[in-house]
Amino acid sequence: MGDRNPDQGGPISTETRINDRIRVPEVRLVGPNGEQVGIVRIEDALRLAQEADLDLVEVAPQARPPVCKLMDFGKFKYESAQKARESRRNQVLTVIKEQKLRPKIDSHDYETKKRNVVRFLEHGNKVKVTIMFRGREQSRPELGFRLLQRLAEDVEELGFVESSAKQDGRNMIMVLAPHKNVKPKPKPTQASADSDEPSESSTDEISTEE
Repeated sequence: MGDRNPDQGGPISTETRINDRIRVPEVRLVGPNGEQVGIVRIEDALRLAQEADLDLVEVAPQARPPVCKLMDFGKFKYESAQKARESRRNQVLTVIKEQKLRPKIDSHDYETKKRNVVRFLEHGNKVKVTIMFRGREQSRPELGFRLLQRLAEDVEELGFVESSAKQDGRNMIMVLAPHKNVKPKPKPTQASADSDEPSESSTDEISTEE
């Protein structure tokens, strides 16, 4: 789908007809500032475009008669490409990381896992925290709830609970998201990433947000 013309709402694409390629007897003409000129013969429309040193661009070919506008088509295409690039640049890449814990985790391991979660949030990533129950632990879901609540409280300055803790088979899952006012830290270099990346983390999902 081509770029959208703000005055007429029709698509402007690489197949858009301009100037001598517009082969109809008459057109509904729109001026360079969006003013309605009215229905004119194609010869008159082309003459007006030439006198104004502009292009005659067909912006609504399905209309009867087709709607054409006087504009600098080269400048329009350039500005549209610039806006498209700027829009892509402003998109935020959201990555969901995963951190797995056991319900009876010891203090040392908990601090390690918490540091991983902190790093993920600092880099602007969401974190899916998974509590893995085994055997009789499945009869003690409150252990998982308490652990997830503790973790959420420990990292509340960096992130918030986007999806509350819920049971998923033998696991319990909670999703943390970084606060929007927290500026993401630069991603580590490949060398440091290879040495620092925790073994129990993975990228589950990548999405873009405006």
